[in-house]
Amino acid sequence: QVMSLSGISKLTEEAVTFSSHIDGSKHVLTPERSIQIQADRLGSDIVMQLDECVAWPAEEKRAREGMELSARWAQRSKNAFGTRDAQALFGIQQGSTYENLRRESSERLQEIGFDGYAIGGLAVGEGHEAMCEVLDYAPEFLPKDRPRYLMGVGKPIDLVEAVYRGVDMFDCVLPTRAGRHGQAWTWDGPLNLKNARFAEDQDPLDPEVPCPASQDYSKAYLHHLIRADEILGKILLSWHNIAFFQALTAAMRAAIAEGTFEQFRRDFRARHLKA
Repeated sequence: QVMSLSGISKLTEEAVTFSSHIDGSKHVLTPERSIQIQADRLGSDIVMQLDECVAWPAEEKRAREGMELSARWAQRSKNAFGTRDAQALFGIQQGSTYENLRRESSERLQEIGFDGYAIGGLAVGEGHEAMCEVLDYAPEFLPKDRPRYLMGVGKPIDLVEAVYRGVDMFDCVLPTRAGRHGQAWTWDGPLNLKNARFAEDQDPLDPEVPCPASQDYSKAYLHHLIRADEILGKILLSWHNIAFFQALTAAMRAAIAEGTFEQFRRDFRARHLKA
């Protein structure tokens, strides 16, 4: 990623040039090359434009530079992608925490025209409340008849609050990264299975989650696996976390369909944040 590899990359109007962390070799990634890799070599169902995600915090001038470069790269990405029947291309809204820049970014992307639209540049250190403040307006700048995708998010409470504000899609490494570090997400918040208080706990992780890792193993056993650094512990917690996130999104879809999402959100916040 352009931002996360900023220490070993050079950004120009034309491309991003990376130095390999393995052997120092140079690799050039243009918007066109990015599309070729995703759409042609990987056969991705959803292809993302190449963009610049400006690090937070950012002065408005710097945020505008990144937004405008991303908009120019969006056009180049669209030109390279063309029209495809079985693959979708998403543009990425940028603008940091500046409402005027988010609006302008959205307008420029819609002029180009994409199959879906992503909200980028969040979950980069600004915190939950600041993220929600941006989401109070950013999704509304994007078309309602196209998927709206919040990139790199996140914690369960982030997902619920983002859906409340009009977001449809998410991606995040959190379920498996948390699992590798001994953390399990539940309806009552996160559990750190490294803690000694779980050493004799014979209850399952979360019987409400329809997953063997959630229902069939005691917290004591999982605690033992994590403390012993057994790979099985990381696998089981990752499996549970993915199942929990699936259960959460299924519950949100059901609440939306039933017209009860407002109550679901209130109940979830009360239960999840009390931990």
